[in-house]
Amino acid sequence: MFARAIGFAPSGEYWRRLRRIASTHLFSPRRVAAHEPGRQADAGAMLRAIAAEQSASGAVVLRPHLQTAALNNIMGSVFGRRYDVSSGAGAAEAEQLKNMVREGFELLGAFNWSDHLPWLAHFYDPSNVARRCAALVPRVQAFVRGVIDEHRRRRQNSAAPDDNADFVDVLLSLEGDEKLGEDDMVAVLWEMIFRGTDTTALLTEWCMAELVRHPAVQARLRAEVDATVGAGGCPTDADVARMPYLQAVVKETLRAHPPGPLLSWARLATADVPLSNGMVVPAGTTVMVNMWAITHDAAVWADPDMFAPERFLPSEGGADVDVRGGDLRLAPFGAGRRVCPGKNLGLTTVGLWVARLVHAFEWALPDGAPPVCLDEVLKLSLEMKTPLAAAAFPRAA
Repeated sequence: MFARAIGFAPSGEYWRRLRRIASTHLFSPRRVAAHEPGRQADAGAMLRAIAAEQSASGAVVLRPHLQTAALNNIMGSVFGRRYDVSSGAGAAEAEQLKNMVREGFELLGAFNWSDHLPWLAHFYDPSNVARRCAALVPRVQAFVRGVIDEHRRRRQNSAAPDDNADFVDVLLSLEGDEKLGEDDMVAVLWEMIFRGTDTTALLTEWCMAELVRHPAVQARLRAEVDATVGAGGCPTDADVARMPYLQAVVKETLRAHPPGPLLSWARLATADVPLSNGMVVPAGTTVMVNMWAITHDAAVWADPDMFAPERFLPSEGGADVDVRGGDLRLAPFGAGRRVCPGKNLGLTTVGLWVARLVHAFEWALPDGAPPVCLDEVLKLSLEMKTPLAAAAFPRAA
């Protein structure tokens, strides 16, 4: 199924068509901006849930709140639906989706002997990768096709989609050479859900973990947010674009904890590539770029183990680094033609949510709690081994 999605489709006319659709229709600046009300609504629901847990327990385990907000955010953009996890039906379908996404992440990140010895697949599959894939794909196809059919029925007498339309309506409205078959639509739409859920939540969690560990950084960021929107205001996308320290905090989090440390999405050497050390990467080699090693290399970054957002502030002697693929010292979304098409949506979402979390609460360790543990676990993305648990003290309005 993923062979027909943007991240995995081989180079060629079909892949170029998908990239054109993504850049023109799905992730254009106008469409990202048009979906801000949804991002704000998801953030508001998350803040209320955090406040309720803090009131009840005296501390908050942040990851479940971020995952629910991220799922609703990407579901709203892609499928035009959101879930109230406090209700029975909404909670059940949301949990089903989370399970499918989680299973997909585990399968893609699992070590599989047959990736290296294909003939072994018939005899030895200790992780049951083949069986689990065979069970997951029909579940995904049934769910996504159900959503597509629902949109088709709704669109019979509707006008052409505007910038607020979800991705399903956009794909259904395409005509001519851009029109996709249903199997291709299923692959593209599920990839959006799959790649846009956990990565956003995990990056935000890493960012908040560093802010808890560094109260001075948190205080400076809060002062910038307050100065931009006022103590009683609410940060917007436009406000976030005017917060250089917030941008620096997000960049430093991407450097210290790149969500995708191995840029292994369909990187294939199409010709022999000579390296500066005299080695040659032969044509046909699948290449995994170790972004984590680059971002922690002392020859590239001064004091790489120190969390220092100031390194990205030109006004304080830092570097103006473009994290969207323009500077290979920090390219968490990849670079070149295969750069992640959803990078702007992801950065916009994380920036807004961090601003709102810092604006609404003061974050600290609960009394008697051990220091924040930054141990990592690499699945398909780089996760905190121990989910962040912190006290979130509501600020006076």
